[in-house]
Amino acid sequence: MKDAVLMAAQLMAISARTAPKAGGKDNIKIRIVEGEELKKIASEMYAYGEKAGKINFDRDGKNVEESDAVMLISISDAKPMGLNCGACGYPACSELPEPKEGPEFKGPLCAWKLIDLGIAVGSAVKTASILNVDNRIMYRIGVAARTLGLIEGEVVIGIPLSASGKNIYFDRK
Repeated sequence: MKDAVLMAAQLMAISARTAPKAGGKDNIKIRIVEGEELKKIASEMYAYGEKAGKINFDRDGKNVEESDAVMLISISDAKPMGLNCGACGYPACSELPEPKEGPEFKGPLCAWKLIDLGIAVGSAVKTASILNVDNRIMYRIGVAARTLGLIEGEVVIGIPLSASGKNIYFDRK
């Protein structure tokens, strides 16, 4: 099954890559992680949750350990679109400051670039669903992957993947 899940992950990557992007500017990074790197992500999730006092990093870390693969999708070098729409909280794009490192991600960012990330993630999980590969969108994976330097980007989302008799991401304690 693992080979089939990895093939599905590659098809998910196509969906994320070809998803529409604001202004046709592609700032999406994609990486498929498997094997020992899954254990590294899970360990980092356990450690981060404990250090930061945040719940469910351990629960989601266990899911990563039980997964066949994880897809990482990020937004990287996301310059403002120049629309002066104010969706980021600033009246003009020129007023949006350079993103600064926060506790987990960098920000603030152009809202349209974050929408691009959301569309790419949605396109990827749609493909997983069509292929009947169990998955769940997890921000906590992104925190750990970013800390470990597994993918560059201001914001990173993780999508764990599994094919078993029970969906490990929703049938959990």
